[in-house]
Amino acid sequence: MKKIFAAVLFALCATVPAFASMNSDFHDNFRLGALADYNRDVATMMGLADFHTGRGVTFPGFDVGVSVAAVKTASDNFSSEDYLYAPFITAETQLPLFNLGIALRGTKYDGFQSLGGGVKWHGSLAFVNLSAGAFYDRYGTDYYDGDHYSASASASVNILFLTPYVGIGYDYSEMKVKDMGVYSGEKADDGLVRYTAGVNFHPLPLFYVYGAYTYTKYSHGFQGGIGLNF
Repeated sequence: MKKIFAAVLFALCATVPAFASMNSDFHDNFRLGALADYNRDVATMMGLADFHTGRGVTFPGFDVGVSVAAVKTASDNFSSEDYLYAPFITAETQLPLFNLGIALRGTKYDGFQSLGGGVKWHGSLAFVNLSAGAFYDRYGTDYYDGDHYSASASASVNILFLTPYVGIGYDYSEMKVKDMGVYSGEKADDGLVRYTAGVNFHPLPLFYVYGAYTYTKYSHGFQGGIGLNF
């Protein structure tokens, strides 16, 4: 199982395109009036990692995986790329009280890095699995730093080897430009709602693969991932 997981993990990460780094893309194409759109796209990219099902782990289990988030750049985003991409490593475990769990996540890719985590609640209503959570991430590149806050809720059902899910979330990000000469100190802060629909596939015990589509007022995005739930 570990060899299968490692092989699929490598294949998934290899599919992430190696575009111009987010450092050079930001520095070379920066436009002050479009910073708000860039900030919202980055916030959505990180918010995609909030959930991949409405079901959590059971104490003392763990959920460990890797995902790739891709967000279509908004029409006024100054990025030269059609999509902003980043892989995220995630880990979640259940606490022995109140159906609460804790989650950690992070990435370091293409000049962009972030580290964060949050608290999640899991429950059920009849045959529907429910989840809600709140997260914080600190992120940045050589040319900006930021704080990302999100809150999400999701629901899923189990149908044989499939677990379709839907969810809603809210992302708020505060971004500050640095080391950009006269533009250093410029800021953007805004929030937006995202809507997600996806499905988990369980081809083997403990192992899952998933994909999802996300829509926001300004853009849309995709997410895919693999993981172990035990």
